[in-house]
Amino acid sequence: MEVGGDGSPSNKSVIRRNMITVSNHRFGDGHSDGFTIEIVENMKEEYGMFVWPCSVALAEYVWQQRSRFEGKTVVELGAGTSLPGLVASKVGANVVLTDNADRLEVLDNMRKTCELNKLDCRILGVTWGEWDEPKFTLVPHIVLGADVLYDSNDFDNLFATVTFMLQSSPGSVFITTYHNRSGHHLIELLMVKWGLKCTKLLDAFSFMPSPKAANMQGNIQLVEIALKDQ
Repeated sequence: MEVGGDGSPSNKSVIRRNMITVSNHRFGDGHSDGFTIEIVENMKEEYGMFVWPCSVALAEYVWQQRSRFEGKTVVELGAGTSLPGLVASKVGANVVLTDNADRLEVLDNMRKTCELNKLDCRILGVTWGEWDEPKFTLVPHIVLGADVLYDSNDFDNLFATVTFMLQSSPGSVFITTYHNRSGHHLIELLMVKWGLKCTKLLDAFSFMPSPKAANMQGNIQLVEIALKDQ
């Protein structure tokens, strides 16, 4: 039986023998404005090519907070399969999906997934900690990141990038989901170092619908982060 990114049974169609699949992710069951997002995944490629539980959790949060996103400019960092950003686009945000500029196959997969869902998102290579021209064009109201707090070696570059974006857009916020393996204490230290503050901290199970929560494993947290002086 095939499973979705949240571990639950999901409709998947294998479209080539090299383990490329399309998974379906439903939001808003029982709502007249509910919808399904289709994600192109490659189970043989690196971790940026399939949907992780943190991405499912963040996407669900975007759906539940959809009134915050309508008409806003949203940047997703380390987007990979881009489920949260695609949900943001579906609820009316202007979305820029980004991933490491060297991961061309991931960026190409983003384009395919946007086309599949008929969503007009900008695709951009952004490498954390590198100050190239594309980064200076981003002025988001909301920055998203699912499971970007994965490798502690990347934390400083990530927080430098997040801080730059928040400073470029007063009143903006960074919303991220992460497994508690990352250590919230280390994240707190990084927030202090970069002049940031936590404005909200939630256990993902507190807002996930029961069918999705029942099939998720691990301790997933959601945190909203803003500049300390705003």
